[in-house]
Amino acid sequence: MKSVEDLDVFKLAHQLALKTYSLTKKFPREETFSLVDQMRRAASSVGMNLMEGAMRLGTKEYRQFVGIARGSAGEVCYQLLLAKDLQYISEDVYRELRAGYDRVIQMLYRLSQTLNR
Repeated sequence: MKSVEDLDVFKLAHQLALKTYSLTKKFPREETFSLVDQMRRAASSVGMNLMEGAMRLGTKEYRQFVGIARGSAGEVCYQLLLAKDLQYISEDVYRELRAGYDRVIQMLYRLSQTLNR
């Protein structure tokens, strides 16, 4: 059986979480306990929920965690938009990361559909 860490969606989500952590280091200090914390939690939640779901015994539970991971990726999409509009990140950085998270969302949807079979 393939490890969750071998899944392309997990690898991409992990890379995006690392980029999100790095990016938020540059945010204003007053955002440390609000937007920075929220973005980091949501970004890391994608991989955490994939890992936790894969460790569950049933497919139904795994599918639920995939759904939570998908929701967390969507949450980061809004937080990126907010960061862009607050001028904490550039348009280019926003587009790059947003495209990555959109890809993760698509991949998670396909994984969920596979688990439905």
